[in-house]
Amino acid sequence: MTRTRTGRLFCAALFSAAVSSQEPTGARADDSALDLMCLEPSAAPIDRAPPEELFGALFADVQLAEIFEDQKTFSDAVPKAAPASIVADYDAERGAPGFDLKAFVVEHFSLPANQGVTPPAGLTLVDHIDWLWPQLTRTTTTVADGDSLLPLPKPYVVPGGRYQELYYWDSYFTMVGLVEAGREDLLLSMLDDFAFEIDQYGHIPNGSRTYQLSRSQPPFFSSMVELAAQFEGRRIYERYLPQLRREHAFWMAGVDATSRGSAFRRIVKLPDGTVLNRYWDDRDTPRSESYAYDVKTASEAVNRPPAEVYRDLRASAESGWDFSSRWLEDGVTLSTIRTTAIVPVDLNSLLYHLELTITRGCAILRDLECVREFRGHATQRADALERYLWNEAGYYADYDWVRGQTRDDVTVAMAYPLFVGVATRTRARQTAVSLEQLVAPGGLLTTLRESGQQWDAPNGWAPLTWIAVSGLRRYEQHTLARTIGSRFVARVQALYDAEGKIVEKYNVKGDEVVGGGGGEYPLQDGFGWTNAVTLKLSSLYE
Repeated sequence: MTRTRTGRLFCAALFSAAVSSQEPTGARADDSALDLMCLEPSAAPIDRAPPEELFGALFADVQLAEIFEDQKTFSDAVPKAAPASIVADYDAERGAPGFDLKAFVVEHFSLPANQGVTPPAGLTLVDHIDWLWPQLTRTTTTVADGDSLLPLPKPYVVPGGRYQELYYWDSYFTMVGLVEAGREDLLLSMLDDFAFEIDQYGHIPNGSRTYQLSRSQPPFFSSMVELAAQFEGRRIYERYLPQLRREHAFWMAGVDATSRGSAFRRIVKLPDGTVLNRYWDDRDTPRSESYAYDVKTASEAVNRPPAEVYRDLRASAESGWDFSSRWLEDGVTLSTIRTTAIVPVDLNSLLYHLELTITRGCAILRDLECVREFRGHATQRADALERYLWNEAGYYADYDWVRGQTRDDVTVAMAYPLFVGVATRTRARQTAVSLEQLVAPGGLLTTLRESGQQWDAPNGWAPLTWIAVSGLRRYEQHTLARTIGSRFVARVQALYDAEGKIVEKYNVKGDEVVGGGGGEYPLQDGFGWTNAVTLKLSSLYE
């Protein structure tokens, strides 16, 4: 699917789907909102069709039959012929007696290979991490017709395991480790890849796959630029300013056309006119990489149209917290997910940082009008964070914009205002006290609730550990930061000593040394952000 073939009709279809999914509280459909969506960079039609569009009934049949253990397998398979030709073959053959669906797929597709790595024996934890950097580095400048992988101009680091593409928010934490490892060259290479994606698609997608183009992930691009400025100097802000502004336009698309007390795409406009943001996805269908799971979840929802459930599942994938009690109506049941009804504290903190970073870049260029505009955006967001995303029990929390109330969930997301520096000193101290509820023998619990979802207790995650440690250090809460950081490194070291690997997530609740559980797929090893954060924390708290 190309821009020239879709144009305004594509935009109109997206607009219609977005508005209809929000009734009765959604934005009001009108031509001005449609024009805004279709003209802004954030609304550019995607250039490559996802596999469910390319292969239609074949894709759905394969995923619903669950012929592969992992739903991502077929989503990442590379067709051996033109997609239209394979679809024609399927239509001609599937009704024949004894037709074997899996055999057909194996004949017509190259399936992704096992990407496991076997490191040399006897390496220390830090040496193991250094050995992994080249093992996890990929270069994909061209792709085959029908491949879901997106081409990128420069080398990049993948997380590992089932994840063999560039991921957005993972990469910020990977970059933290690359600086520590002296691989600034690779950091800058990845930064250029993200700038390329913004220029190509109008935003940074969730991951570099066609089926992830309809959503982004937590906006860490400005934090990446800030990280690069440590060794490249302040001119890096000028270099990436066009992409920083374009990413902001993506998240703010539709703001002027959105009525008070309603929402449109990633914009939420509260009754008093305050503007905040939420997670979203431009599609309301099952995710390609979790197709059968999403169909099952939607079938279990009570009095909810499937499209609404799909949208909330996808929006949760944009958050990176897929899945967590944080998004669930009853805190346990996935079919009660309502991500789009929630204004998240982490997202709005990162957008505050983006607005400040744009202000800095404009100041370097002496663009005073831009400085005034984005300093104003940042000030307004900071005020809104303090008014709506502060729980009087003493911590930052999400806001339920549909119900008009701050949520009570205690999650590591409370540390984001500290991470970006938007918190007041008083509230930072109060948040640190509240964060102590999540401290466990192996680090920091993601939430207090054990729901069976992977972004809940008893799991602890490297990226959230770094957000908390970095935020606490920023506000001179060094004792708590050291406790969290050193405990997490000790847990990573203990599992490495026992099993010789570094994994995606860890069970941090008890004294037993095991990897984390829950989620839609087995525990992955590799693993990009754990490697990086462990390396950084080891240098701080060895």
